[in-house]
Amino acid sequence: MITGGSTGIGAAMVHAFAGQGATVGFVDLDAASAATLVSDVQRATGTAPWFRDLDVTQTAALKSAIADFAADAGGLDVLVNNVANDTRHDPLQTSEPAWRATMAVNLDAAFFAAQAAIALMRDKGGSIINLSSINAVTGPPNMPGYVASKAALLGLNKALAREYGPDGVRVNAILPGWVVTERQLDLWLTPEAEAAWMKDVPLKRRILPDDVARLALFLGADDSAMITGQQFVIDGGRT
Repeated sequence: MITGGSTGIGAAMVHAFAGQGATVGFVDLDAASAATLVSDVQRATGTAPWFRDLDVTQTAALKSAIADFAADAGGLDVLVNNVANDTRHDPLQTSEPAWRATMAVNLDAAFFAAQAAIALMRDKGGSIINLSSINAVTGPPNMPGYVASKAALLGLNKALAREYGPDGVRVNAILPGWVVTERQLDLWLTPEAEAAWMKDVPLKRRILPDDVARLALFLGADDSAMITGQQFVIDGGRT
């Protein structure tokens, strides 16, 4: 199960897991992009991924979707908490509702999705993968809600890993750098901004959604069976 799976990194992970023969489900608000993704994955693999159109801040609906997917799929082995809101905002101009809305998407949804997943995984084990960001440690300007919520995910990651390790549930975090998605290209990744980024990274190429998806595959698989509570940075050497 992948939250925020219709586009960008989430869509790359849907493709990656489905390509390995996994039964994949995802949730997202973008039903139009989801329909295209479902069609593309079915064409590539012969099997359509499971999808539900929902707002992850609606906790009951989110938990219900995870339970329903697990029932249809015969269980739940991997949860990827991918959904996020990275909208830029001036700290001095950020309203209380805007702050709380950011936390609801980036942090609360991850906790409640994990809560639902752990209840399904405790008898047989499983893997939870939390998408944080290098921004959680670098603290760039004009996105304090995003930075704070992604940093909080790292604390949640440790807490859940220690709490549910005895039940066989592994919990790890991925901290991507500036991944080139359509959203980033449309809103923030100008040629000037990308040139500045490239000055600070040893690996002089773009980070793509597939780069993150391959790491998620490893963390979801038995290949990482003895890894939990860890943070994996994928940023071309930026940090």
